[in-house]
Amino acid sequence: MAISIIGLGMGVLQLIVGLVLAIASIYIGLSVFGKFTKGIDEEEELKKGNVAVGILLAAVILSIANVVQSGVVGLTIALTAEPSIPALVGGIIQVLVGIVLAVVAIYIAINVLDKITKGIDEMAELKKGNVAVAILMAGVLLAVSFVVQAGVSGIARAIGVAI
Repeated sequence: MAISIIGLGMGVLQLIVGLVLAIASIYIGLSVFGKFTKGIDEEEELKKGNVAVGILLAAVILSIANVVQSGVVGLTIALTAEPSIPALVGGIIQVLVGIVLAVVAIYIAINVLDKITKGIDEMAELKKGNVAVAILMAGVLLAVSFVVQAGVSGIARAIGVAI
């Protein structure tokens, strides 16, 4: 079998674009998430060794990555099927939709959890290092991301078909 130079080039391009978009989505997600966590300086808490904050931030990153990967798959498929500028633009739109939906889903999940657990101030508990609360919040974020990821896949397919 001969190696296709064009195919190899497209694969490397997809890898680079996917990596850049993944890093950007994590940065955006953590930046926006920092605005949701009232009274917590995540960086300072991590420096202090606050495991609860570390668990929650890891769950935020995993949740965003889970949702955004649908958009990256759409980007990869679009570039593989029809390597063109419109395919690249459509793929990037898919990734951006994934980022927005991931951040919105995290925001909604945290607010719904706050309403359900009326006797618990999650942010205060996180600041105290309550690992149990962090694990609960992480579980909620991951569960929501699995459901939202399925929706983003559908949107990515629809955008891919439209382009």
